[in-house]
Amino acid sequence: MGDEGQGTGRKRALWIGGCVAAVALGAGGWALVAPGDPEPRTGPLSAAEVRSATDGFLKAWSDGDTDEAADRTDDATAAAAALRDYRDRAHLTPVHLTAGAPKGARVPLSVRAEFTFKGAHAPVSYDSALTVVRRAGDGRAVVDWRPAVLHPRLGDGGRLDVRETSSAPVRALDRDGRALDLRAFPSLARVAAGLRQTYGAAAGGRPAVELRAPGGDVLAAVPEGAPGKVRTTIDARVQKAAEREVALRSGASLVVVRPSTGEILAVADSRPQGPDTALEGRLAPGSTMKMITASLLLEKKLAAPDKPHPCPKNASYGGWKFHNVDDFDIVGGTFRSSFAASCNTAFITQAGRIADDALSRQARDVFGIGERWSVGVDAFPGAVPVEHAASKAASLIGQGEVRMNPMTMASVVSTARTGQFHQPYLVAPSVDHRTLATARRTLDATAHAQLRDLLHTTATSGSASGAMAGLHGDIGAKTGSAEVIGQEKPNGWFAAWHGDLAASAVMRGAGRGGESSGPLVAAVLKAADSS
Repeated sequence: MGDEGQGTGRKRALWIGGCVAAVALGAGGWALVAPGDPEPRTGPLSAAEVRSATDGFLKAWSDGDTDEAADRTDDATAAAAALRDYRDRAHLTPVHLTAGAPKGARVPLSVRAEFTFKGAHAPVSYDSALTVVRRAGDGRAVVDWRPAVLHPRLGDGGRLDVRETSSAPVRALDRDGRALDLRAFPSLARVAAGLRQTYGAAAGGRPAVELRAPGGDVLAAVPEGAPGKVRTTIDARVQKAAEREVALRSGASLVVVRPSTGEILAVADSRPQGPDTALEGRLAPGSTMKMITASLLLEKKLAAPDKPHPCPKNASYGGWKFHNVDDFDIVGGTFRSSFAASCNTAFITQAGRIADDALSRQARDVFGIGERWSVGVDAFPGAVPVEHAASKAASLIGQGEVRMNPMTMASVVSTARTGQFHQPYLVAPSVDHRTLATARRTLDATAHAQLRDLLHTTATSGSASGAMAGLHGDIGAKTGSAEVIGQEKPNGWFAAWHGDLAASAVMRGAGRGGESSGPLVAAVLKAADSS
């Protein structure tokens, strides 16, 4: 048709479904339309229809227009659900969709998409295909809907799935909010791993994730997540001193706490890749256990610091004979002299005067040992089981089945200083609103004053005095040596406080605690005091 001049308008013929319709495009124009409803389109698909159906579907999918893309298929309901699943469940966004050369009604596709999950990003590329058909009812050229159009691994009912493969990493912060460098503080590697296990999901980090197809094949992976942050109670200056001192020794583990609060200020181990002795160790504590035993005897009036108390070379109970180191004895001595010298028999002689469960109850009720501690990472809260006969006597001096670690013994010496148990912790309860363990009662005031006095004597003129030399004022300490079957030398233990700092250490197979672990503990307390 041509122009009919001004005033008549422009007419154009449009082909619609094989029928001619003339549409007026100006004033005074006219149109020819088929009478009634248009007939459904039939016959083979033309190349133009295949291209148009493909391009329309891909554009709507790429634009994120789920409804429009679904409407360009022969099953809009199923297609819309699958497209939303692709976007919302698989977290995939098409970046570039390219249609290849059609082979009849089948069109190969090249898909480049981006996997995005909680801030993680990964590219995903794959090939797919679609087929164009005439839709029943109107004969419109549309995509023959199959889930495999979105991804070839999707069958009917199959779904792409996102899985977190590990907890989010955690960056440990010190008490002042500064990041703790694990290269400078290698002993804290286990602490950081424990924090990840406990707080990985809540510390604001991102876990490692994978996008998987039905059957488990990994389509995309972000193997390392972004770290969250957890503030700890670690004092970087005290930790530095602890790391330095344990590095100079073999088989040493140490924990420093603040007696007034229970905050753990340092955790150090000369073997940071080995078992976590400092927080999770289960070792006999030797004579450091006498702090708990002495508190029991003092409360029950079975001993008093300056009253006579027996310390023979050896003593028998339950069929076992117990000895002092080098078979020493104290003739005409007091409980103060026996405690300061760490006389074993001074305690063994009292075994028959206390109930079998008395020591276990004292450890739990006053010192919190065996209660459920919530430290912030995995930790062993000690164990003092009920024992009988010879085993009961052995427990009084920290042998038998009594099990402790530097954290628990640092807590015990802290309770001895303050008279009240404060559960040790590495992460403040305010961070995650957890409840710390409490003891059932405080130590009797008189017994507390006496125990503190005994520990001060031990630090100033007893078995701990050599190690504690140079520390003055508010100090107290207890030595310990724990025999281990098959081990030539005992494990050396030492626990002490200086003001509002307390520390305990063990050195495996190192001999007497006053000579092995004692200098370690004292050096850290001195360094902390001068920092």
